[in-house]
Amino acid sequence: MDATFWATVALFLFLGIIFYLKVPGMISKALDERAAKISNELEEARRLREESQQLLAEFQRKRKEAEKEASEIVEAAKREAAMLAEDAHKKTEEYVARRAALAEQKIGQAERDAINEVRASAVDLGVEAARRILAARVDARADADMFQASVSEVKSKLN
Repeated sequence: MDATFWATVALFLFLGIIFYLKVPGMISKALDERAAKISNELEEARRLREESQQLLAEFQRKRKEAEKEASEIVEAAKREAAMLAEDAHKKTEEYVARRAALAEQKIGQAERDAINEVRASAVDLGVEAARRILAARVDARADADMFQASVSEVKSKLN
């Protein structure tokens, strides 16, 4: 009996023990369980992928809506800014017009005051000229007589 015979016997004995203990069934069962687990993981991965694609589509839709809303807000702000600028321009024009009218009124008043002042000066000069002319014509004695007559008249009225 040589070593090849014993090796063959050991091989058959080993194979017999393996089949007796149902090792191929255990291996098959373990492989089936592993395949089922992998299949479940693949199904879960597919489900998660579909979910993530739905979420991505929803976020893209929300992003588009947000961009649209932002552009509407910007447009509204531009319109409002244009209206405010136009309103400010109108108010500035009105302010300038009011200030110009007020300045014209002040200029008119200054002109009237100047005319009145010139007239008053002309009257004062006329009165002074008349006084000088009369003073030159009326002598001092006549003035004294007139003064005495006036004083007498006032005294008589007081008594």
